[in-house]
Amino acid sequence: MMKIDKIVATFSLFSLMFMAAMSLPVQAAAEVEGFDVDAASRNAVTRSDHEAVARYYDNAAVETQAKAHEQKRLLEQYENKSYLYGREAQDMLAHTYALARKYEKEAQAHTREAALHRQMASQIEENDFTRNDSLQKLSTISDLH
Repeated sequence: MMKIDKIVATFSLFSLMFMAAMSLPVQAAAEVEGFDVDAASRNAVTRSDHEAVARYYDNAAVETQAKAHEQKRLLEQYENKSYLYGREAQDMLAHTYALARKYEKEAQAHTREAALHRQMASQIEENDFTRNDSLQKLSTISDLH
């Protein structure tokens, strides 16, 4: 009877994990629906364009970091209660560890992309300031003549 209880508990846990994993991509897609980051990144020419792309990547980094945190939490649970999972414990540990690393790397990549677009936005701002300053000097010189 004890063995059946363990099987039912394990199955219930897997079912909950599966349902949670399936809901994450749907929620993430719903939040960014209508925003094509690839097109926005390719076509970004103004400061606000680059800032919008940077915000997208910031949000993606936060979401991906949350996924990594959840995988780390599961990993800790699997390590502490490996006796509940029997032979599958090692596979679950390896899979969860790989997912956590994958999400960490994705979050870092999103953070780098956001920083890159912020840098491009500030360069556009500096160029606009330099151009406006040059135009102002030219108009001052032409006023003198």
